[in-house]
Parts: sequence; structure tokens; C-alpha cells
Amino acid sequence: MGKHLLIVGAGHAHLTVLKNLKEFTNSGHDVTVVSTSSLHYYSGMGPGMLSGIYRPDEIRFNVKKLSEDRGAAFVEDKVVKVMPDERKLELQSGNQISYDAISLNTGSFVPVADSMVTDETVFTVKPIENLLKARKKIVEILKTQELTATVVGGGPTGVEVAGNLDRLVKNESGKCRITLVAGTRLLPQFKASVRRRALDSLGGRNVEVMEGVRLAAVKDGALELSDGAILESDIIFMAIGVKPSPLFEDSGLPTGRDGGMLVNQYLQCVSHPEIFGGGDCISFEPQPLAKVGVYAVRQNPILLHNLLSTLNGHELQPFVPQKSILLALNLGDGTAIVHWHAMVWAGRLGFALKDYIDRKFMRLFQVSGELG
Repeated sequence: MGKHLLIVGAGHAHLTVLKNLKEFTNSGHDVTVVSTSSLHYYSGMGPGMLSGIYRPDEIRFNVKKLSEDRGAAFVEDKVVKVMPDERKLELQSGNQISYDAISLNTGSFVPVADSMVTDETVFTVKPIENLLKARKKIVEILKTQELTATVVGGGPTGVEVAGNLDRLVKNESGKCRITLVAGTRLLPQFKASVRRRALDSLGGRNVEVMEGVRLAAVKDGALELSDGAILESDIIFMAIGVKPSPLFEDSGLPTGRDGGMLVNQYLQCVSHPEIFGGGDCISFEPQPLAKVGVYAVRQNPILLHNLLSTLNGHELQPFVPQKSILLALNLGDGTAIVHWHAMVWAGRLGFALKDYIDRKFMRLFQVSGELG
């Protein structure tokens, strides 16, 4: 007798599962995909969408079509609670869905105060759709005045957003004063050579990088910094890192220190073996994993195999994280910084490599009707 599989979220870690849903339905199982939107944007190309390097339809997947074309039901809703003992989900709409097995890939969010979220000048870098909204607002402002913009966060996303914001302004023949509030220092977790290249690139385009200061508060388009300085800003990008949804703690599931669902080497919840997860929303018990898309992409085939095996009674496969990951930062000017093992280089060849990898990834999972 067939079983019911629930797929929650359409992030990087679920794309191979979604593409191969017929393997489940052909085995007699029912599949329901639950997502907050029928379209999912690829975060690795988000800053490039901000600058105009990529069109919105080039960086998104039509999750609804991908699911329904392969025999699954699609539900556009948000999961607000998992009831593991009852094997049910509660949705924001008030509906409930039962399952035999479930995989969660609910992503992450930028933890900012509610007052910042409601400030019309503030845009968090996740969800990626926010970058599209910010682009439209920036283009409108530049038609009549010079722009003042601030990027808060000195990590890879902050660097990419600042560089691509500069490109957008130049493409619109506008003027903008861009400040990047980096915290302790820019790219603190990377080699000095990576930091130097990022500082040289941004500084050479009149992006002011402020190190040694943090954001204290935002009010009415003004940023108060930890040293007491005040920055007026028309647009504020919040790139201060991400954390998993509180869904797992609220549901009483085991979590890691970051609040992500605690999973074992098979990407199973450590307390409920019929629950799986991947991407930014999990905490990997064997070792800490950075919140980068590379790990989520590598979890794709493991989740596909283990979900099929759970439903069909076969042996599971462990997820073994790669020791080294390729970092490629799109600087917005046709160049990128690439960090691979001990090698660091920057230039147009670096961007060509990143662009090739990203476009190849998109081709694997995009289906006709992306514009939905």
C-alpha cells in the first residue's frame, strides 16, 4: 500500500527530489509539496538580479509546475507547526496535513527587529524577492535624486550586495553614496588575501567600508551605529547573517545551538526517523556546517535516496560533507573573487566560472513555464 510523503519548502536541498517525484508516484506513493510561493529564487544569483546581470525569470524555479507535472499535489501555504507524534502539519490557513514521511527545507531568515521589517527603507537580503523589490525602489529614486544606501553586514552577501548595488546605480546613470557597515571587519572568516581583494574592489568604486562599528538601531531611514554615529539612508540592506525558522523549537523538535532541526548523518531528525531535512534549516549533529548553498546542493541526492528508502523499506545513505567548498563572490563589475582550497584569485575569469556554475545549476531544474 502506498504512503504519503510531504515535501516542505523548495530550497536548494529539495530540487533533486522535486525533479524526480515520479520515482515516488510510480512506486504508488502520494506526494504533497507545501511551499510559501509557487516560485523559488536561487540565492546564489540574487545579488546579480539586483544589479541587472540576471533577469528575475533567469534565477527562479516554478515549484508548482515542477511538482504538478510529476504527479504531486501542490499547496501554497506556510507550515506553522509540526506535530510529530501525530504525524501531522498545521498550516497558516488552519488546515492540517497528515504524512508517513516528511522532508523539511524551510530555509532561513535574517533576524531583525519587527520595527525594522516594517520600515519601508529596510530590505533584508532574504527572502531573495526582497532584492527585486529594492531594485524597483532604487530605480524609481534615481530618476529624481541622488541615492544614499547602506549595507549592514560584512559577510559574503554584504560584499556582493554592495558591489552589485554600485553596478545598478551606474547602469541607471545615477549617483549614490554607498556605505557598508562591516562590523568587526570585512569577511572576518576568510583569508587576508580574500579580504584585501574585496576591500580594493569596493574602495575603488567609492563604496565606503566601515570596520570596527556595528548597527545599534534603525529609525525612519537613519542608522545609529555602535560608536554613536548617525547615517541617513534612503535604502538599507540587512545582510547580518541568517538563522533557521523558530518552527522546530515551537514544535518541540530537537534543535542545535542555532535553532535548526537536529539531524543525524542520514539527515533524519534525531528523535523521529520519518522526519528528514536539509539546507539552512537543519543543524547537522556530526559537525557544524556553514549556511552556504553548496552543502544544500550536495544534500539533494542523499535526501532523494533516503526518502525513497524510508518509504520502500531500503537502507539509508549517510551525508558526508565535502572538506573544501568553492567560494565565488560576484563583485558586480564583471569580476569575482574565487577561493578554492589554498588558491585565491580575482577577475573576469572568476566571474565567468561562477556564472557558468550558476547557469548550469539553473538549467538542471528549471521547467517550461517559469514565468508562471
